[in-house]
Amino acid sequence: MSNIIECRKLTQYFDDADTRVDVFHDLDLEIKKAERVAIVGASGSGKSTLLYMLGGLDNIKSGRVLIDAQDISQLSARKLGELRNQALGFVYQFHHLLAEFTALENVAMPLLIRGESVAQARLKARDLLIRVGLEKRLQHKPGELSGGERQRAAIARALVTEPKCLLADEPTGNLDSHTARQVYEMLIQLNEDMGIALVLVTHDEQLAAKMDRVLRLSDGSLIQL
Repeated sequence: MSNIIECRKLTQYFDDADTRVDVFHDLDLEIKKAERVAIVGASGSGKSTLLYMLGGLDNIKSGRVLIDAQDISQLSARKLGELRNQALGFVYQFHHLLAEFTALENVAMPLLIRGESVAQARLKARDLLIRVGLEKRLQHKPGELSGGERQRAAIARALVTEPKCLLADEPTGNLDSHTARQVYEMLIQLNEDMGIALVLVTHDEQLAAKMDRVLRLSDGSLIQL
């Protein structure tokens, strides 16, 4: 199986006065098509930093990241943006929906950025919102949605471009346990139905247990559990 994301000897650190502080070092990781991977670890261990580097959202200090077999360090900012739009979807702990737009408009936006017509973007957004159970909330703005509904809309926005991999940073961390369970069951169903790989940073043990692999980031290294 080909790798959707691959990193080799990936290292991240920051400078504190005259001291270099390693976040992690020499990490190797492969994410394959339709695979489900959880990254767990203590707060401050670098999980979110790793996720952002895998998605080309954070600068690489040392090592390589390949997205869909393309070394992102060799791409211009424009080409990297295009690659992210085509290959990846992102979901965060907070939904980051735009308050002035409806759920339908929020979900259609990545397609409009890609250059699709308004009619086509709205049709695809509508279909995916129905798929995640928001058929009665298409014209509601984020302030009119519950926390779980906002996160469902955010997931629909991440998946509307039909990416090869969804990167999610604590996607259920801001939800009550019942709503969190609904959201992660939906994520797993979408993974199975659409064949999209999932890479989730999470503290949720129940969610991690549903993954194919669980990796713990500890003392700068990845350990498979």
